[in-house]
Amino acid sequence: MKMFQLFGILLFCGLLTPSEEAPPGLSCAVSPRAVQNVLAGAILQNGLLQQHLQSLLLPNIVGDGGLLNLHVSITGLRLIKARFLDLSVMLLPGIGVQMSIAMKLDLRGNCLMGLLSEVIDIAAEVSIGMNIKCTNYESGTVQVIIEDCLCIFGDIKLNLLSGLLSLSLSDLVHAQLTGTLPALLCSVMNAVVNIVNVQLLSTLNAVIQIGTGAIQYQLANTPFTTDSFLGLDLEAVVQQAGGSIIPYDSSPLPLPPLRNKLLVVGVYQGFLNAALGLLIRRQVQTFACTPEAFSGAKQLREAVTKLLPAGCSGCSRTSPLSVKIALSGSPRCSLEVNKATLRLSVTIQLLSQRSDGSLLSLLLLRA
Repeated sequence: MKMFQLFGILLFCGLLTPSEEAPPGLSCAVSPRAVQNVLAGAILQNGLLQQHLQSLLLPNIVGDGGLLNLHVSITGLRLIKARFLDLSVMLLPGIGVQMSIAMKLDLRGNCLMGLLSEVIDIAAEVSIGMNIKCTNYESGTVQVIIEDCLCIFGDIKLNLLSGLLSLSLSDLVHAQLTGTLPALLCSVMNAVVNIVNVQLLSTLNAVIQIGTGAIQYQLANTPFTTDSFLGLDLEAVVQQAGGSIIPYDSSPLPLPPLRNKLLVVGVYQGFLNAALGLLIRRQVQTFACTPEAFSGAKQLREAVTKLLPAGCSGCSRTSPLSVKIALSGSPRCSLEVNKATLRLSVTIQLLSQRSDGSLLSLLLLRA
């Protein structure tokens, strides 16, 4: 259904053990691997992190290093390329999501050692780990906070065209990068995560035009985590074209366990009934009872002729009959285990045309 477009962005997939069930009242339960896939798509595959890393303003590196402890100055240091090695996610019960991103940063700048000036290339491996927490729920929105952002550095390799490298120069670059990059990288991650939060919330808070009305849905409360799944609860308001709200029972219902499913979504039976009331609004259908349209038209004509009272004024025993079918009341859907039944109430009216052209109702059935 169109209202579930949010799960196009939240393409969750994952696994719960067979004994684990989502708490009552949840609309959606997702696993850690599912969240990982979503964040990897939003942060890495869409180029969002790459774009923000390109705008990094790196400080100059100044000190003594290189051959003979000459004065060293590395200026104009900029990011050439970021290569993302891995993104992993772990759910923290009652806290949020722990995300780690391993990357390799290719930097380039101008290196001045004494009187010698040349280009220097730096390749730095770094892993950024952070805890992402949702808080301050209000009107379908939550605030995202990054806590305990930590950068762990691996190899830092230097390359000068002249090849004039020394251990002291490597130590200088390593010390200054590990001292300045963590704050810069954590600031970038904070901005990226907040952008992703806005993007995802836009799919959780929307108005979808459907049938003869609309469905307005939003996040019902703060998402929460266990060590096995992330829980999302949605509330939906079903509105008719004039703006009036169609009420429905939304008593909490337990969700089944994921069990190798990509996603478990719970939909209230009352909500289905309210939404179907907007979707199924067929116009009155009228069918001519001609031999071409209805194989039993001749037999029906003969049966109706016998039923017509002898003194019926204006009753024609030869004029064509027509059948008029109209919906009456709202469609109802009942849910059972592995089964859904849709019930439509209709009126079936048999009409005959009088000699003056008006229609005479011969029979009215409710079905």
